[in-house]
Order: sequence, then structure tokens, then C-alpha cells
Amino acid sequence: MTLQRLFLTFFGAGLSPKAPGTVGTLASLPVGIFILYYMGMETLFLLTIVITVIGVFEINKYEKSTGIHDHQQIVIDEAAGMWLSLMIAMSATSTLAYPYVEILAIIFSFASFRLFDIWKPSTIGKIDRDFSGGLGVMGDDILAGIAGGLLSAVVLMGIGKIL
Repeated sequence: MTLQRLFLTFFGAGLSPKAPGTVGTLASLPVGIFILYYMGMETLFLLTIVITVIGVFEINKYEKSTGIHDHQQIVIDEAAGMWLSLMIAMSATSTLAYPYVEILAIIFSFASFRLFDIWKPSTIGKIDRDFSGGLGVMGDDILAGIAGGLLSAVVLMGIGKIL
């Protein structure tokens, strides 16, 4: 396996025969949690920016060499979106003091990111349809990650108000 393919498939997660996007998202989640807890939010944010920039360029090269746009095996975009969703949701937990809040943040950030990534409402879908190459592939997942994180934060804060 080439280094490019290893990167684009998030260490092979995108090679799953069923639901490679979900498998890629699930594979990136524990990595994101580990980085968040042991290296901090800033490190995860910088890593997300780095993989996004590299992802745009590598996807452009991949699409140019294969002629395939947004191949289902490419899941590095899911990692970037998942990590953004996770960071935003976890940021909301810092003011909440109820039990299991971080576990709920992880679950909500995953579910809401996948919801927006699959559904592609509004601008998320527009980027997916109108932008070609790496920018389109990465862009819709970045917005889905932000939307998923914001939805998770709102839900978590709502739960915090009730409890």
C-alpha cells in the first residue's frame, strides 16, 4: 500500500467493503479522543488543519491520476470532520458538571457528524455538488463537522439546563 493510499484511506479504514465512510469515522474517533486527552485541543486542531491541507492536495493528485472524484475509499475527510465535531462538542462539556457528559459528547459528536455528512443540507450539499477535487471532498466534511459539533454542543447544553 502506498503512503498516499494509507493516508487517504485513514490507515486502511476506507477499504471496508461496507460503509467505508462510517468505518473511517469510527476509526478516527479513538485517535481524536487520544490526542485530545493526552496532547490537548490545540494539538488536535492543528493536526486537523494539517490533514485537511494535505488531504486537498493528495485528493487532487489521486483524482488526476485515476479520474475518479470522491472515491468511497477516501475517508481522510471523515477524520477531519469527525475531529472538528468532537472538539466543538467537548468544548461545550467544560461548563457542564453532570455525570457521563464526555461520553455523551463523544456519542453526539459522532452521530451528528454522520447525520450532516450523509444528509448534506444547505451549504454542505452545495460544496459537495459545486466544488471539484480535494476542496470539494474535504470541504463538505469540514462543514458537516462544524455543524455536527454545534448541534452536539446545543444538545449537551440543553441537557445541562434540564439537569
